[in-house]
Amino acid sequence: MDYTATQSGFRQRKLQPNMRLRNNSPDGSEGNQLFEDTSGAAPGPNTGNQQAGPQAAGFTGEAFLSDPMSNLAMAYGSSLASQGREMVDKNLDRFIPISKLKYYFAVDTVYVGKKLGLLVFPYMHENWEVSYQQDTPVAPRFDVNAPDLYIPAMGFITYVLVAGLALGTQNRFSPELLGVQASSALVWLIMEVLAVLLSLYLVTVNTDLTTIDLLAFSGYKYVGMIVGVVAGLLFGRPAYYLSLLWCCAAIFVFMIRTLRLKLLSEAAAEGRLVRGARNQLRMYLTMSIAAAQPIFMYWLTYHLIR
Repeated sequence: MDYTATQSGFRQRKLQPNMRLRNNSPDGSEGNQLFEDTSGAAPGPNTGNQQAGPQAAGFTGEAFLSDPMSNLAMAYGSSLASQGREMVDKNLDRFIPISKLKYYFAVDTVYVGKKLGLLVFPYMHENWEVSYQQDTPVAPRFDVNAPDLYIPAMGFITYVLVAGLALGTQNRFSPELLGVQASSALVWLIMEVLAVLLSLYLVTVNTDLTTIDLLAFSGYKYVGMIVGVVAGLLFGRPAYYLSLLWCCAAIFVFMIRTLRLKLLSEAAAEGRLVRGARNQLRMYLTMSIAAAQPIFMYWLTYHLIR
């Protein structure tokens, strides 16, 4: 009996953990449990690695960001990037002053109308000086004498379109021929500006003319070219010659009166002509630039009218 009691007592002690597990089950049933419940056991080595993975990765990223050497490398890289950006902007601004281009496109409808009238009929205009405000020229929309790039740019595009129309009316249109027409006009414009810059360098003219100013003045001839081609398409070849002759004379007068104040700045400042060989060279240069405009106007349009 003692053995049985001892054995039953031993069994009772061995079954107490299992009985507690059955009583704490979610469904509350007290059925016989065939296998030991291991859901509450400690996690295995794989589970521990999965939970520790993100924590380890986060710890590594925080350690990298808090590392003084990494912060120093990031600061050095950002400083190199900013210095490279400044160097590119500075070198680009030497050849193409992008920051100044906004000035040449600051136009409105009133300015465009007055400027086109001045290019076609410049004979009644008296004041050709550019207005200044605190040693800075005012925007073109406030002064009709100020150069702009809007009219030359739109004039070039319109000239290419009108040339395509003229070629189409003669059954000679092709994309290749239109591309040749546009590229030839652009090449002649660039060559003209480069020739003027070289002449100014050789004559050693002290002027405030910039490359963009010369590009603007050289691009104004597209207005007369468009007028001549359109007149020729509408009324024939005689109308082309008459309108082109008028526009050539107008652009010649416009360039003379405009560049005279730019290239003869010393004489304009004193209000009189400065005598001497140097001033004669400037006068010849001004006359040459003005005389080149009608030549280019005829050269780029005569083959469009038949």
